[in-house]
Amino acid sequence: MKPLGKRALSSFFALVLSGTVFQTLAQAHAFPVRSDPRVGWTVTLSPSKVTIWFDGELEPAFSTITVFNSAKQQVDKGNSRVNDPDASVLEVDLTPLPPGTYHVFWKALAKDTHVTQGDFTFAVDKK
Repeated sequence: MKPLGKRALSSFFALVLSGTVFQTLAQAHAFPVRSDPRVGWTVTLSPSKVTIWFDGELEPAFSTITVFNSAKQQVDKGNSRVNDPDASVLEVDLTPLPPGTYHVFWKALAKDTHVTQGDFTFAVDKK
């Protein structure tokens, strides 16, 4: 094999290896796939809970959702939990919400111990 061929082959294997490593790292975290209410949406009825679906299983003891109104008062029932039948679903029950904007904060610990967190808003507008 010519030196250029060996170099090309080495580059190819390095590229494949780095792609595998990055793919493994990307899969090591639990990221949200969707939510209900949806991110940024305005709903006409007060939802009974906030639910977030993730792309991987969560560790129940360290995964949470909290919901606050615009006055920074917590409006969830403090019972954030990972759904029993589906460990990739995080949810919390809500008190009845009047019209307004609500801020959801979530923290998810994946089964492999990597933490992700984020937030989003939704609004209630009873028309």
